[in-house]
Amino acid sequence: MSNPTSTPAADCAATPGSGAIELLIQPRDKELGGFSVRRSLPTARRQMVGPWIFFDHMGPTEFPAGHGIDVRPHPHVNLATVTYLFEGEILHRDSLGSQQAIRPGDINLMVSGSGIVHSERERPEVSAVAHRLHGLQLWLALPEKDEEIDAAFHHYPASEIPALTVDGVGVRVLMGSAFGVSSPVKVFAETLYVEAHLHTGQRLALPAAAERAVYVAQGHLKIRDTPIPEHAMAIVADVPGVILEATAESRIAIIGGEHLGKRFIDWNFVSSRQERIEQARRDWREGRFPKVPGDEIEFIPLPE
Repeated sequence: MSNPTSTPAADCAATPGSGAIELLIQPRDKELGGFSVRRSLPTARRQMVGPWIFFDHMGPTEFPAGHGIDVRPHPHVNLATVTYLFEGEILHRDSLGSQQAIRPGDINLMVSGSGIVHSERERPEVSAVAHRLHGLQLWLALPEKDEEIDAAFHHYPASEIPALTVDGVGVRVLMGSAFGVSSPVKVFAETLYVEAHLHTGQRLALPAAAERAVYVAQGHLKIRDTPIPEHAMAIVADVPGVILEATAESRIAIIGGEHLGKRFIDWNFVSSRQERIEQARRDWREGRFPKVPGDEIEFIPLPE
């Protein structure tokens, strides 16, 4: 998905009184391709959580017939996008020739590496009727050794993603390893991505990771005595025995992994090197990125 600005787009607040929570992030809304998203990463006070450098929560949005998600072709370099839907469908197309409908529970991993262009739209039969869209899109920064690898596209249907019950809580391990199971989704560094659905009063131990955070897509949680409201992201310290407790029915995402070091981010480009960002901007302005087969006419211009 296209990032319309490189300016951090969330409010942060320290949370005194809880030794487990380092920072509480309240996302801000951003308009994007005919709908709005809540953006939690990056922020002025926290650029990344492990390798994760970008976190958007889409919807839930109700589209009337004839409307829907419509993100024109745009480029990426030196990162990987990860799309996960709770409801609805997105049609992914990219410059490798990939064309894939993303449906709830699937993981869509697009590795930009040295450069890729993609669009996110809807199939006509989806947009022809009233429908809903709700999901998450995240970006992974790639380790320096992998930043310029060949672009690639990987799609994992919902049936391939491990699902289990932990102390009565429904959990899906989307990427990495947690709760004794491992996801088949390709990773480039130590990476954690988990979805969980908690009923009121249920508790879940937070998996260990060098860096980690919890996002409340729906509901309310608390960690020790600190409430985590709906649509907030809590950056959690690397301390043992952190327990999440649902104070309302909640759907959450847990992210984390190893620290990769500072990255530069500008529009849709992420890199460990500022000069690589500048090169990518020139390449897009001058039309040197490849086209998306079947979606060659429109594109998002480079912001100036």
